[in-house]
Amino acid sequence: MPTSTKSSVQEKSFQLKGSLFTFTVLQLISTNPEAFSTQLTDLIKQAPKFFEHAPIVIDLQLLSEEDNTVDLPTIVAALKAQHLIPVGIRSNQPKHHKAAQSIGLAILSLPKSDSAEASITEPTPKTSAKKAATPAPAPEHHTTLLITKPVRSGQQIYAKGGDLVITAPVSQGSELIADGNIHIYGPLRGRALAGVNGNNDARIFCMSLEAELVSIAGNYIVNDALIQKTTNTPTQVFLEHGKLQIKSL
Repeated sequence: MPTSTKSSVQEKSFQLKGSLFTFTVLQLISTNPEAFSTQLTDLIKQAPKFFEHAPIVIDLQLLSEEDNTVDLPTIVAALKAQHLIPVGIRSNQPKHHKAAQSIGLAILSLPKSDSAEASITEPTPKTSAKKAATPAPAPEHHTTLLITKPVRSGQQIYAKGGDLVITAPVSQGSELIADGNIHIYGPLRGRALAGVNGNNDARIFCMSLEAELVSIAGNYIVNDALIQKTTNTPTQVFLEHGKLQIKSL
């Protein structure tokens, strides 16, 4: 009687892929748990459905190395109580890494801009006047991503290193992300995040502002606050003195 043999080719159960996802970054500037809980509750009240089940990265970079009072378990518990999902932390301090790993949080790498600041060295002494001046580096070339088809609900488009130009409508539930500016020659009904790498000079331009969220360099306006600023005329969104401004073109 023939015996059954195992197939030499094992069935694959998964595959790994690199992908891009947008997380909300919560930058901690105080370790006072009462103040944190109060501010978080007030924020959620402004747009409860928008933040529901949102993935959160806790940024601890503004805390000093001498500050040992940050209580990550308490912060995580407060976030979960508001139906937010903490997924990781951002910090260059080993003590924060250890605390995060003990409660199952991921350690996310710091942005390139932060790494560049950390590598700045002391200025070198002035060179002799006889030495030829070093020519200034050529300006960095920024690419532009052009989309000519409507952006559907659930789609996410990222213009890495440059501007995003869309010549079609943007549907509710979609997400536009750009390191530079975002230009939409049609109505904007989804989310638009410009200057995501910290470019405070980035702007969002659209023919009709009906967005769920607009953001410049991490500063954003959502839902109810945006409804009051909805306009059917060409509009621009930009930062001025650290606050988002929405004005007609």
